[in-house]
Amino acid sequence: MDLVKNTALIWFTTNLRVNDNVLLQKASQNHDSIIGVYFIPNYWTETTSYGFKKVGKFRMQFILESLKDLKENLAKHHIPLFVFTENTEDCIPSLCEKHQIKSIYTQKEVTAEEVSIQKKVQENLSENIKLKTYYDQFLIHPDDLPYHDIHDFPKVFTEFRKKVEQNLKIQEPLKKIVFKNSISFENNTEIPNLETLGYETFTLHENSAFPFIGGETSGLQRIQHYFFETKNVSNYKQSRNGLLGIDYSTKFSAWLAQGCINAKTIYSELLRYETEVEKNDSTYWVFFELLWRDYFKYITMKFGNQIFQLNGISKKRYDWNFDQEKLNQWIAGKTPEPFVNANMIELAKTGWMSNRGRQNVASFWAKEWEQDWRAGAAYFESVLIDYDVHSNYGNWMYNSGVGNDPRNRKFNIELQAEKYDADKTFQNTWLS
Repeated sequence: MDLVKNTALIWFTTNLRVNDNVLLQKASQNHDSIIGVYFIPNYWTETTSYGFKKVGKFRMQFILESLKDLKENLAKHHIPLFVFTENTEDCIPSLCEKHQIKSIYTQKEVTAEEVSIQKKVQENLSENIKLKTYYDQFLIHPDDLPYHDIHDFPKVFTEFRKKVEQNLKIQEPLKKIVFKNSISFENNTEIPNLETLGYETFTLHENSAFPFIGGETSGLQRIQHYFFETKNVSNYKQSRNGLLGIDYSTKFSAWLAQGCINAKTIYSELLRYETEVEKNDSTYWVFFELLWRDYFKYITMKFGNQIFQLNGISKKRYDWNFDQEKLNQWIAGKTPEPFVNANMIELAKTGWMSNRGRQNVASFWAKEWEQDWRAGAAYFESVLIDYDVHSNYGNWMYNSGVGNDPRNRKFNIELQAEKYDADKTFQNTWLS
C-alpha cells in the first residue's frame, strides 16, 4: 500500500493539543499518515475601524507559543505542522493536491467568520476530497444535551444548569491515541514571530496575573499546579473574585480558548481531586464555571449572529451612543472611576483582567457612559489573552442588558471597589 495516498489533513483552529483530540483520533483510525496545518489569516493582524488590531500582541504571542508546543508534540508522532499566513481557502486545496489528501478533519464551527471560511474551503475542493467536521470544544457534547432541539435551549442559565445537572452526561477524555505515521514529510514552513507579523515585541510585566506561556504542555502543568500541587481549587469560590496574583483563580481560560486543554480533561481531573483530596463548594464552582462556558457556546449556536447585534439576543432597545474619544479614554484608563482605570491599565499592559474587573469595566462602558457595548467587546477581543468569541460576546451582552440576565443589573463601581479592593492595593499597583 502506498501510505502517502492514505494521508489525512488535520486543519487545526482552536484545538491546539494532541491529547483528547477527536480529529487526531478519527484520522489515526482511518489513515496511515497525518499532516497538520494552521492558518494565521491576514485579517487578524489588520487594524479595525476602532483603531486597534483584531488580534492584539498578547493573544497572538500566546497563539504562537501554543503552535510551537503543538508542533513539538506532533513531531513526537512524526506528524508535521504546516503554518501559513496565506488565505485558508486558497492554501488548503493546493496542500491537498501536493500530498494527495482525500480527507480533511477540522472542528465544527458555529460563528459566521469561521463558518464562512469552511464553506469557501469546501467550494474550492475537488469533489473527491471530504471535509469532515466534529464538535470538540464542549464539556457536554451537543449529542448529550437533554434537549431535542437547539431551539428548545433556555435563555436563562439557571434553567440550563438545573436541567443538565439532573441529566448529566459528560464523556470521558479520549484514551491515548495510537499513531501509525512512518512517512517523512517535507515542511518548509516556520512559525512566525511577532515582529514578522507586524507586532511590537514586549516583555512580561512584573505584576502580570497571567505570567504563563501558551501550549498544551503548560496548560496541563497548570491543572496539576492548581489542583494537586497547591490544592488552591479547594478555596476557589472564596478567592475567585481576587484581583492580584496568579492563584486567585484557575487561569484555565486562555488554554481553553485555544483548545490547548479540553474542558473534559479539566473535569476529569476535578473528579479525581474530589475523590482523592476533597469535594466542596469550591470544586463544584469550577464545574459551575465550565457550565457557563458551555452555555455561551450553545447560546451562539441557537442565536447565531444576534450575539453581535446591538440589541443582542434580548432585542431590548436602549439609547446607545458611540464616541471614539470616550473609547480612547476608557482604553487608556482615564475615566472618572479609579477602579475602572486600574483594571483597564492592567489589561493594556498585560492582556489580562480578572472576572470582577471585566464586569465592572463593561458595566461602566455600557451602563454609565451608555456607549455601544460592541466597541468594548471588540477591544476585549483584541487584547485579552483568553478571548473566546462565545464567552466574550455572551458576557458583554449579559453586562449590557441585552443578553441572558433578566434583571439588567448595573454595577455600583465605588461599592465594588470598596468591597473587593478595600485597601486599594490593586488600584495603587496599576495607578501609581
